[in-house]
Amino acid sequence: MTEDPDAMRELEELGLFSTPVTVINDEVVVGFDRAKLEELLGLV
Repeated sequence: MTEDPDAMRELEELGLFSTPVTVINDEVVVGFDRAKLEELLGLV
């Protein structure tokens, strides 16, 4: 994040200040939530 100011700004606009953050189809997943990521990706 320190090397990509645009990515940092995008997270700040979402009110997020930690990583990892994954956005899939406007759904925000903070942290590593394997079950949620698999669900959003249609893998389950």
